Amino acid sequence: MANQQQPQSSADRTTLNRTRIETLRKKGGGIAEFTQIRPLTNALFHVMLFAFAASCILPVLLIISISFSDELAVAKSGYKFIPQVFTLEAYRYVFLQGSMIARALGMSILVTGLGTLCTLALTTTMGYVLSRREYRLHKVYHWLVFIPMVIGGGLVASYVINTQVFHLRNTIWVLFIPGAVSSFNVIICRTFFRSNVPDAVIDSAMIDGASQFTIYFRLVLPLSLPVLATIGLFASFGLWNDWFTALLYIQDMRLFTLQALLNKLLEDINNLVKNAELVGVTSLEMLLKLPKEGARMAIAVLVVMPIACAYPFFQRYFISGLTIGSVKE
Repeated sequence: MANQQQPQSSADRTTLNRTRIETLRKKGGGIAEFTQIRPLTNALFHVMLFAFAASCILPVLLIISISFSDELAVAKSGYKFIPQVFTLEAYRYVFLQGSMIARALGMSILVTGLGTLCTLALTTTMGYVLSRREYRLHKVYHWLVFIPMVIGGGLVASYVINTQVFHLRNTIWVLFIPGAVSSFNVIICRTFFRSNVPDAVIDSAMIDGASQFTIYFRLVLPLSLPVLATIGLFASFGLWNDWFTALLYIQDMRLFTLQALLNKLLEDINNLVKNAELVGVTSLEMLLKLPKEGARMAIAVLVVMPIACAYPFFQRYFISGLTIGSVKE
């Protein structure tokens, strides 16, 4: 007797699965028998998640505590979660540079805003083009995007190109244009567009006479809020926390971002301590007068807090977009 053929359609498979579930229920089992978690395993998961959350929160609390601690107390007793001597000297030292910090803060907001918009525009358009299989140069551009993700040109090559070819040194454009497009983000966009934007919607729009720009702006983007939020957050985090680019390419203090300026203030403190003998005091006296450790932690707090306060507003889209890259074609 020939073997019974397995159902091929999705409707037949669904009916077969329902029949098996009903059989398990009649025998006293069910789905809960295979999906339940034992109490010991559940408790172990809770302990692991609590330890992971504590490892993320406790360093932040320690940094905030040190920023409000007296420099002499930190030198004697070390780092404490509760300040032994509460002081605002570190923040006072940082905010004495009021006009420079205000200008650097405005520059950081401008660079982060422009850079995020530029990243979203370039990344999503390239990802949409790569998601269309009917595009003739689809395979060529796919490899052009994939190869730089595996093989990089290096720091020296990028520095020469940005300064000698494009002449971006000491301009605001160098702070976000060279890193505006990431191959990883382009592949994320391509995967999302293929998996979550139905081809039938695009085909029907093309039949109605819609152009590719109309399809992209009026159909694709409204359906792509999770991927837009995810890539936008990645880009804004990177631009806000970036100080190395300014260190390489910027000599004009007026173009310093907040992170670059605060890093320079910290370097100035270290230089004053190292060269204290030149101004007639010992290194120990200069170290006690300047809030070195406190200023370092205050700088970290000032850098982290704005972006940390903005994150909860985008958390819903960010979480939904984290699984975009796991969808297989």
